[in-house]
Amino acid sequence: MRPYQQIKKIIGIKAPDEYLYQWPELGTAKIDEATMLRLHSDVRGVTDLEPRHILTANRKRPKHSNYIDSWGSGAMEIAPGEWFPGVHPLLDATTREEVENYPGWPDMSDPSRVAHVAEVARKLASQNEYAILATPWLLFPFERAYAMQGLENFLLNMALNPEFAVALLKKNAEHCKVLMGAFLDQLGGNVDIIKIGDDLGTQQSLMISPKMYREMLKPIHADFIRFIKERTHAKVFFHTDGDVEPLIEDFIEIGVDILNPIQTSAGKMADLASLKSKYGDRIVFCGAIDTHRVLPFGTPDEVRQEVKRVIKTLGPGGGFMLGPVHTIMNDVPAENVLAMVDAVEEFGQYPL
Repeated sequence: MRPYQQIKKIIGIKAPDEYLYQWPELGTAKIDEATMLRLHSDVRGVTDLEPRHILTANRKRPKHSNYIDSWGSGAMEIAPGEWFPGVHPLLDATTREEVENYPGWPDMSDPSRVAHVAEVARKLASQNEYAILATPWLLFPFERAYAMQGLENFLLNMALNPEFAVALLKKNAEHCKVLMGAFLDQLGGNVDIIKIGDDLGTQQSLMISPKMYREMLKPIHADFIRFIKERTHAKVFFHTDGDVEPLIEDFIEIGVDILNPIQTSAGKMADLASLKSKYGDRIVFCGAIDTHRVLPFGTPDEVRQEVKRVIKTLGPGGGFMLGPVHTIMNDVPAENVLAMVDAVEEFGQYPL
């Protein structure tokens, strides 16, 4: 939120501070239209919401108490104004029966989740000015599993209790598909890109082995993408942080059209020339502007030069959508955000 507030101050925008998903604890700004125009954004988003009763309960809960989502997991305040995903309702579960009998499974067919979607998408389509990127924000099967269990517990279960781990992944995917189906029904044809994702990488490697991914999670991702593509002509945008280079062929195989965020500070993802050479004619890369060092700690001119470098490497022939590697965090100066978007206007015109 802080960089957004600073940008508004610099450019003289008086719009109020609002939050995506009506969730202030998440801290992600819902950017007003005037600021979007200054940022030269050529995409507009359509998201779902938590059910009305969840939103109401969290607005009314005692200050500083845990935020609990519709799955029963949630965030706790670990320092004033700092929230961490520390509520795990299936923390100690180890059996398929515990998965099936969990009383907190969400009602993904609650109409209040998507009641606004059709009108928002219709309005954007009628304007015909921007690409429409839509996502039901629900943490996808793998991320949802470690939200339910805690990361360490779920990774241990994947290694030591794979039958349970797969049962939890499949149960999560079933719920994700219910919401995705309702979401796509509301969108109709008014959508260009569907965003899904599961964070699979770290700074140096994968969170799980390629073998484990291919045996346990890839079939679930493949089924989810097939489910989406049977219902829409929109391109599938897959978000996964970290060094996921060993899995890019797998992503292409299961139908990922756009890979995000190309975390250039992480392992082999830093070698943009190699990524472009090996995969650039088969998948679109999205992101690649470093949020680990360049955006938070670089000068505006260093940001400008990094944008130029990345466009020169990933842009030729198309297949690149430029953006920051991560959400713009509070350590990024507003001046660097503006330097980034202005450099795109300077260097991002074809022919490069």
